[in-house]
Amino acid sequence: MTAHSATLFSIAPGSSEPIYRQLVEQARRLIAGGQLAPGDAMPSVRDIAQTLALNPMTVSKAYGILELEGVLSRRRGLGMTVAASPNSSRSSAARADLLRPTLERAALEARQLELDPDTVLALFKKIMKEQP
Repeated sequence: MTAHSATLFSIAPGSSEPIYRQLVEQARRLIAGGQLAPGDAMPSVRDIAQTLALNPMTVSKAYGILELEGVLSRRRGLGMTVAASPNSSRSSAARADLLRPTLERAALEARQLELDPDTVLALFKKIMKEQP
C-alpha cells in the first residue's frame, strides 16, 4: 500500500465548480488513470487542507462523497484508501467519461472565442503530444 501526498490535488479558486467537487473529480481521474491504485492510502484530510489552504470540512465532504460512491473506503487506523471495487474501473470508456466535462468547458470557450473545430482539434493534438 502506497501513501500519497496532498500535492496530487490542486484547486482552481476562480472556478464556478465548488472546491469539494474539484477534489472529487480529481480523485476519480487519478484512480481511473491508475495514479491511485486499489489499496493505496489517501492523504489525510488535514494534509490536503493545509497544503491547499482549504477548510478541512471541504476536504471531508469530498472524501465522504467518494466513500458513499464506493471509490474510497475507510480503514480503521489507516484512514481513507482507494477501494478495491468495480466502481473504480479503468476502462477506456470510464476514463473518457471523466474527461467529458473538461472537454465540454473547453468547447464552450472555443465557441466563445469563435475558433473553428479544426483549429481547436489541431491545438488539442499538439498539447496531447507535449510532455507533461
